[in-house]
Amino acid sequence: MNTNKTSQTWLILFIFLIIAFAAIFALNIAAFKNCSKPETQISQKDITSASKLSRLSFTSSDIKMMMEDVNDYAKAYNEMRKFSLDNSVFPALQFNPLMPFVSEQGTIIDPKRVQIVLPDIPGLTLPANIEELAFAPVTVLARLIKSRKITSVALTEMYIKRLKKYDPVLKCVITLTEERAMAQAHRADEDIAAGRYRGPLHGIPWGAKDLLATKGIPTTWGTEPYKDRVIDLDATVVQRLEAAGAVLVAKLTMGELAWGDVWFGGKTKNPWNIEDGSSGSSAGPASATSAGLVGFSIGTETWGSIVSPSTECGVTGLRPTYGRVSRYGAMALSWSMDKIGPICRSVEDCALVFDAIYGPDGKDFTLVNRPFHWDPNLDIKTIRVGYVKELFDEKYPEKENDLKTLETLRSMGVMLVPVKTPSFPVENISFILNAEAAAAFDQFTRERKVDKMARQTRDSWPNVFKYGRFIPAVEYIQANRFRTQLILEMNENLKNVDVYIIPSFGGNHLLLTNLSGHPAVVLPNGFDKKGKPTSITFMGNLFQEAKALRLAQVYQETAGFYKQLPKDFMK
Repeated sequence: MNTNKTSQTWLILFIFLIIAFAAIFALNIAAFKNCSKPETQISQKDITSASKLSRLSFTSSDIKMMMEDVNDYAKAYNEMRKFSLDNSVFPALQFNPLMPFVSEQGTIIDPKRVQIVLPDIPGLTLPANIEELAFAPVTVLARLIKSRKITSVALTEMYIKRLKKYDPVLKCVITLTEERAMAQAHRADEDIAAGRYRGPLHGIPWGAKDLLATKGIPTTWGTEPYKDRVIDLDATVVQRLEAAGAVLVAKLTMGELAWGDVWFGGKTKNPWNIEDGSSGSSAGPASATSAGLVGFSIGTETWGSIVSPSTECGVTGLRPTYGRVSRYGAMALSWSMDKIGPICRSVEDCALVFDAIYGPDGKDFTLVNRPFHWDPNLDIKTIRVGYVKELFDEKYPEKENDLKTLETLRSMGVMLVPVKTPSFPVENISFILNAEAAAAFDQFTRERKVDKMARQTRDSWPNVFKYGRFIPAVEYIQANRFRTQLILEMNENLKNVDVYIIPSFGGNHLLLTNLSGHPAVVLPNGFDKKGKPTSITFMGNLFQEAKALRLAQVYQETAGFYKQLPKDFMK
């Protein structure tokens, strides 16, 4: 055996291995250095390959539709990475196995609630034609019922008659709950006659957005796959309104799975112009309230679903602080953004309804246990008020009406101070909603029930649920960490005000405040050149609904736009 030749062979092999490992190491270093650089374009082939990681199968048409959005996500990730995050920043997510707001004994800790008592209105009488009450605010209807000038049965029959008459035009009702309503109305009259008056909502007919579960009644979420589905429970909001004596007359329309104003039965119309939709997703509640088909309604908002339809239909809406109203028994879309609130004809009506539905229930553990004390006599000059000047300085269609709103407030003695809100481009973290929505409807998507939905466009849930699967977990967490910074900056900027005024759709403020969880009161402030209602928004500091509502109430009564009524739907 030639020992020298063998040694040379091993030496050559060793050198070859060293060179190979060095090359592999260099390639890995290069790959690592380039891993943060975005590809110029994600291809259909890329999506097909990536979908295998989730064990999903998409059709070529599915992939073609989601292409632009997946590429937009990639751009958004790159934009986020331009901002630095210190390791100390935690995501705006919370998990507490102790179940917050529940004591060691398991009882709900609830601050003392003060019942709202409406003073009498001297000379208040019943009109000769009961249908003249269709547009009356709850504050008037409540006084008539309490004084027994009208019965809940009579009022309920009137609203049911109007629902049957005008729903074919407006398409705002999914299920008329006539049997349940009449039973509740009879019970309300019996209780009131016996001296068991429960408060200002006792005997008042109302409508629920059809994502609130109602025992024995279909809860469709506005989409064909759930058209006949009955959930065997009442949502907490439904329970609380029933406890307050309110009468449920209808399950009202919503855009499919809470987007837009199109549902499986068509498009919900705007009472001011039936050629237009009512916007969404609280399409039915806003339309029915505007048309005088219910005394008040309940809507929900994740990203504008109370503010937008309330604006379009010329009604008043309250989007409460996140964590104020229980979502038990309500459809989940985005666990960290969903909120439930009233849509009414007046600001004070919103306060009355909110007072009945807020607070912990032991079932939705995201709720924060804070009191709500409505004071209709609070001096507005004690409220510290700001406005986002830069938004009012921009050019936009509703600017004239919005500037007049500021003038009206100043004429009322309100001192407006400029405030700033975070400048972070929140549109780049808007995929938080889509990630949570894709998770909420994961099985719905995998079972291809999305194919039965009415809307099959790029801007609709079927497409979002699919491309939402390509949002990396790391990017979702990073987005929520930026959200933490957003919330901290927001609270720092607003520490010297209780309420601030913004154009309802100014900048990206609607998304920003839905991410930060701040409450909003939206109400009419005039009309555009085509006669459509416009709105202004009073933003409250966290858990400052009472002050935002009070300031908005005084403005509303001074301006008077809420008293003007739609007529187009009655032609």
